[in-house]
This record gives sequence, C-alpha cells and structure tokens, in this order.
Amino acid sequence: QLQLVESGGGLVHAGGSLRLSCTSSGDTLDYYAIGWFRQAPGKEREKVSCIASIDGSTGYADSVKGRFTISRDKSKNTVYLQMNNLKPEDTAVYYCGAEMYYYCSGPERQEYWGQGTQVTVSS
Repeated sequence: QLQLVESGGGLVHAGGSLRLSCTSSGDTLDYYAIGWFRQAPGKEREKVSCIASIDGSTGYADSVKGRFTISRDKSKNTVYLQMNNLKPEDTAVYYCGAEMYYYCSGPERQEYWGQGTQVTVSS
C-alpha cells in the first residue's frame, strides 16, 4: 500500500510561484508513474504533469507548458511540482496520483491519491 501526502499549496498573486511536494510512504516510488492533477470546483479532474517510472521522462498539459516543472527526489520518496508565472486559471485543488506502471496515464488510471492541497491564484 502506498500513501501520498501533498503540501505546498497556498494563496499567491498572478505571476507568483509555488512549489508543491508529494511525499510517499508504505512503498518506494521507483515502481510508480507519478502525476500531478488538479480539480477546480464544478470541473473534472485533469492531469497537469507526470513523471514516468521507467526513465523519469516528463510530460505536461498544454496549459502549463513552459511554466510548470515536475521533478523527483528518490532519496526522499518525493515528487515536486514547481509552478511559475501562476495564473488565476490555475486555481484548483492539486492532487498527487500514482499508478504502478512504467508510463503516465490519466486520472482514471491512478491507483493511489493524496489528500490534495489548495492553490489559489488571485488576479
């Protein structure tokens, strides 16, 4: 069993930055593809970024390319999401999700979820 805990959310003005952390316990992240997802009120949960277990390759939603960066620290069992140049449309609860597979997939494929961390960007 894998447990995930997100942290680092908060309130920022447009153009500001935040770094989210997803720390795991109960298992190593070595065998999991890890994704960051977000869900705004009344909207579907969407994938923001992911990092593959097989080679650490990364992917990003078009809406965040050039602004967000995902990374991992295996020694800490932690995956980060650095968010720069934040926009009001980035406001959502951000979740860390994990799937025991080589490659990233959508939110419907995730096996484990963290509790979420709120990101609010004011205009």
